[in-house]
Amino acid sequence: MPAPRATNRPELSAFLRAMRSRVRPADVGLPQLGQRRTPGLRRQEVAQLAAASIDWYIRLEQGRVGVPGTAVLDAVAEALNLSEAERHHLHLIARGEAPLPRHVPAPASESLRTLLQSMPSTPAWILDFRFDVLAHNTAAVALFGPGFAVGTNTAEPLFCDPGARDFQLDWNRIAREHVGNLRANLARHPDDPRLKALVTGLRQESRDFAVWWDDQTVQERTNGTKRVMHPIGGVMTLCYDVLAVQDGSEQRLSVITPADADADNALRSLIFRQTKLRAVN
Repeated sequence: MPAPRATNRPELSAFLRAMRSRVRPADVGLPQLGQRRTPGLRRQEVAQLAAASIDWYIRLEQGRVGVPGTAVLDAVAEALNLSEAERHHLHLIARGEAPLPRHVPAPASESLRTLLQSMPSTPAWILDFRFDVLAHNTAAVALFGPGFAVGTNTAEPLFCDPGARDFQLDWNRIAREHVGNLRANLARHPDDPRLKALVTGLRQESRDFAVWWDDQTVQERTNGTKRVMHPIGGVMTLCYDVLAVQDGSEQRLSVITPADADADNALRSLIFRQTKLRAVN
């Protein structure tokens, strides 16, 4: 693959000057010192905000720095208060390639929480890319137990709680899927401290996780079936589907449905016991 290269230096210069001119010092926490001949930030102020040298920024704005790195371009984008579309454009004209999508951290939206509660007989929950639970419905608690709570992480008990192997009858496959998913997520978010700490801890606590991590397993978990041994419902074969939330948050909506009539009856019985709902035939 050819190395990225600056492909449109005149446009880069014009774009940076235009973006700089629209930002007032007060917008980025800088004092307004004296009268300015031209609107917007000075070059040295952009350099200061981006933690770059003034000489480097001047050469960047003049298109004389070769191929700038992605991190420093992101710092300039932050300094200039660029939108995600403008950041994307900056990378294209400065490097000739699109940047990696930037994570937009956010709690589960109110509409998604409403969606969860609108499915009282279907276990469903929302995870972020770290496998932290952001929201769930009562049916999910009926299936997984009271320990399944907002703020918990689903990967940690899977590898560190011995009872997980008794509950997940297809533990090897399900656990390996989690490893592959976490590796794919870490590639997208290599600087996320929580995700890095989670992976480091699991490598130390679980030999299986460490072995699978070291064999470079990569997998996006989307759908499938699994068998569980529930202490009340017994053995159930369940389908799972993982649906992406398309808003930049990298959240996932996970849904469990029964794979056969026996699982349907057992799951409904558990959920009705937990939620006090009444079955309607």
